[in-house]
Amino acid sequence: MAQYNNRYAPTGTTRTEGAVVDQGLRSYMLGVYNYMTFAVALTGVVAFATMAFLTTNDPALAAAKLRNGVMLTAAGKAVYLSPLKYVIMFAPLAFILLMSFARMSAATAQLVFWAFAVVMGVSMSWIFMVYKLGSIGQIFFITAAAFASLSLYGYSTSKDLSGWGSFLIMGVVGILLAGIVNIFLQSGALQFAISVIGVLIFAGLTAYDTQRIKDEYYTVAGDGEAMKSASIFGALTLYLDFVNMFQFLLSLFGSRE
Repeated sequence: MAQYNNRYAPTGTTRTEGAVVDQGLRSYMLGVYNYMTFAVALTGVVAFATMAFLTTNDPALAAAKLRNGVMLTAAGKAVYLSPLKYVIMFAPLAFILLMSFARMSAATAQLVFWAFAVVMGVSMSWIFMVYKLGSIGQIFFITAAAFASLSLYGYSTSKDLSGWGSFLIMGVVGILLAGIVNIFLQSGALQFAISVIGVLIFAGLTAYDTQRIKDEYYTVAGDGEAMKSASIFGALTLYLDFVNMFQFLLSLFGSRE
């Protein structure tokens, strides 16, 4: 029987076996994208609900007012005008570290993943206080279109993208450190540079991570528990690529209140 020619399939895979592999791969990747999509939706709902709870349009209920005129409730004042805002800001990072280094079952990883999406939503609620709702929606759909195109490229290309990994990870570390420094410097020029570089880095990571997740399928195929865990962690990776690209694009092109 003729050999099935596919870069991702194990050497010696026949055409019939390749068709089975492809079906399994499509099902696996669909699971990854479903987890990621539901997590993005959950984050958006939580972010908007948090903003609604912490702000008010009634001056009689306002405990404080931001420079752009947004009025905060007492809870909003306690969150955004106190050191608690830094706890909320960095809480998602704690979840990422937990999921990256702690050993956990697929069921536990899934629960932590959904909890992370909720915490990220609370952390991102500030965007609704800074940017116009229409602008947020517009940038979201632009991000979705870009993400879909880049992920499709990573999924379908026969080019090996593994060489991008080290460079892109170094870029992530660099913009993370620069972002922390700019919390204190409040430099507009530095923020612009971070945003431009951030969009490019996470665009590259979207394609790179999609291919890596696709390749990983062949190391876990046939093991139900391992496949479920891998799909959750794959979804986490793509979720982070999407959310970060969205935030950097919003910083560059979003219309402020």
